[in-house]
Amino acid sequence: MRLNFINDRILKQARDRFFYHFIVGVAWLFRLLPRLVGIGLMRVVGRLLFLVATSLRRRTITHLTMAFGEEMPPREIVGLARRVFLHFSTVLVDILRLPNLTRPALDGLITAQGREYIDQAMAGGRGVILLTGHFGNWELLGAWAARCGYPLKVVGRPLFDEQIDRLLVAIRNRAGYTNIARGKGTREIIRSLRAGEPLGILIDQDTKVPGVFVNFFGRPTHTPVGAVQLAMKLGVDIVPAFMYLRPDLTYGIECGPPIVVERTGNLEEDLFNTTQRCSDVYERIIRRFPEQWVWMHKRWKTRPEEFGAAAVGSKQVFG
Repeated sequence: MRLNFINDRILKQARDRFFYHFIVGVAWLFRLLPRLVGIGLMRVVGRLLFLVATSLRRRTITHLTMAFGEEMPPREIVGLARRVFLHFSTVLVDILRLPNLTRPALDGLITAQGREYIDQAMAGGRGVILLTGHFGNWELLGAWAARCGYPLKVVGRPLFDEQIDRLLVAIRNRAGYTNIARGKGTREIIRSLRAGEPLGILIDQDTKVPGVFVNFFGRPTHTPVGAVQLAMKLGVDIVPAFMYLRPDLTYGIECGPPIVVERTGNLEEDLFNTTQRCSDVYERIIRRFPEQWVWMHKRWKTRPEEFGAAAVGSKQVFG
């Protein structure tokens, strides 16, 4: 029994090392290749993954059906699922190439609207929470913000493999924005906002953090409340910012007006209503570009029944 455990551990370590070096090699290759050549190659990979990654494909189609099943026939949903795979194979190239991107290169690749909302929120030395999601190309969004002179920090969940997580953190740092590991940097998060710095937070996934069930595509959806709690506690604005990929393979950025943070004195009510507004912002941008969100993620994994029938529509915070 002990021998089997040791063998399994050695096998896992060998597999993780191989995967890490494979990722490093792929990143090195795509930094050498011209961007459009790299995108062409990676799209071939994306098409193959759609065919062979059956679990991810089925999950993507299932979630798209949950969201759009009453609006699209099954054939269109399958086509949309295929475009999801193509989208993320495309933006992965630009993520791998982040260290190559100079300010002129970014200026030629990205146009932005609504930057004034960030500047207004930061007026007078205030911090701001930039609310984005696993949508479009959120890593490139961080690089753009850093190259615009914003001392951006982002809260990210550590990846499943420690070496690959270090690689991603290094890419972020080289691109000019700082990674804060979720659950390990609470003091750094508060210090940054109090120092007048922008903080990027993504709350569009079902993770093991305190949250409330709000409406998302017509379904009760467990949504983290950390960003809203920070905004309420520190008196900073929440400004939505999303980057989307255009058909010509350039990017657009849209920053919107601050999400109204309610402060009526009823903490649970305010927390719920503001989180619902955040969810509404997510749904609007995803409906416009449905192929650019991570539908393979188990967004509806946590069910209200796990907390009792009273959890449906409840304003109570569930961990």
